[in-house]
Amino acid sequence: MPKKVIASAQPFDTTKFVHPAQVGGIEAYSFDNGAARGGRALLVNTGGGLRYRLLVDRGLDIDQAFFNQHSLAFLTHKGVTPPAQGLERGIDWLKTFPGGLLTSCGPFNIGAPSTDAGEDLPLHGPHSNTPAEIESVVQPDPHAGRNEMSVVGVFRYGRLFGPNLTLRRTIRSTLGQNAIHFTDVFYNAGNQPVPHAWLLHINLGYPLVDGGAEFCYDAKVVPLGNPVAQARFKPGGDYKKVPNPLEAHRGSTEAVAYLYPKASRDGSTTVGLVNRKVGVGIAIDYNTKQFGRCVNWQHWGPGEYVTALEPSNGSVEGRAKDRAEGVMDMLEVGESKTYEYSLRILGDRAGIDELRALNG
Repeated sequence: MPKKVIASAQPFDTTKFVHPAQVGGIEAYSFDNGAARGGRALLVNTGGGLRYRLLVDRGLDIDQAFFNQHSLAFLTHKGVTPPAQGLERGIDWLKTFPGGLLTSCGPFNIGAPSTDAGEDLPLHGPHSNTPAEIESVVQPDPHAGRNEMSVVGVFRYGRLFGPNLTLRRTIRSTLGQNAIHFTDVFYNAGNQPVPHAWLLHINLGYPLVDGGAEFCYDAKVVPLGNPVAQARFKPGGDYKKVPNPLEAHRGSTEAVAYLYPKASRDGSTTVGLVNRKVGVGIAIDYNTKQFGRCVNWQHWGPGEYVTALEPSNGSVEGRAKDRAEGVMDMLEVGESKTYEYSLRILGDRAGIDELRALNG
């Protein structure tokens, strides 16, 4: 694995400002118009060029994200909508999918709808339609020697008779650095074992994603069985190069493959994408002992021009398939499971070269 390049925090001269928000921090507000009216949001400004918005009522996930003038994320036509926990059939999840830099999927199932052990499971599970209970927001204050900012949110999923899970999500950034660090801790609060799945739908869009941009990973690639995926991810093909919009991808045509990246002895690995034309890249650092595979979703439709890199602990072919193949994860009564991962935004040559080195 190449050495990770993380830019040092910018020094801030505290004799030249009095309010910390002048150089960065977290701003809380509510939407007052449109479908998301009344919804809560937190706007995080790292002070290093990275700005991102946390949707408190939509899983404490990230929709908009910018590095300097460049948008990093894909946004769907509907944008932000209110949480809709009643959309629990088939592909209803797509009706409220905002896109965004991170839409988390789970925690009971991920991937395609399926019927498992007599239970009908919808696409990608309930998380992104679950509001957070904010436990803390910690602002940076360089005058006090504190450059880290953080948000902690708690989620409770379940129903009477179970299953019942709790998630405590911590999101951290450091003033002057362009990175987002996550710690997700799940706890089985019920009285019976619970199937568990977790997937990070990291949706990248224009202008970061553009013709000629390149995926960066050193991985075994296993396309899903459909002909579109087999053609796109054929051995020796150019599937790491982003094409311009494809007429063949109008509608719902997509290509999907599983990536199994090489990892360090402790399981740490990195995948990402670089656009040398705009001088920006994104590195996704995670642990293969927590996320056993990474999905690469490519959908190059005109307008709906998007790709995602999706670390996950299961397949996207439905929980019934995972159970049948013996790879379904379980949380025992009282058991906890922790996921730690980071998104680093790279805007300098050293960082971009580090990421591109994954391609050999």
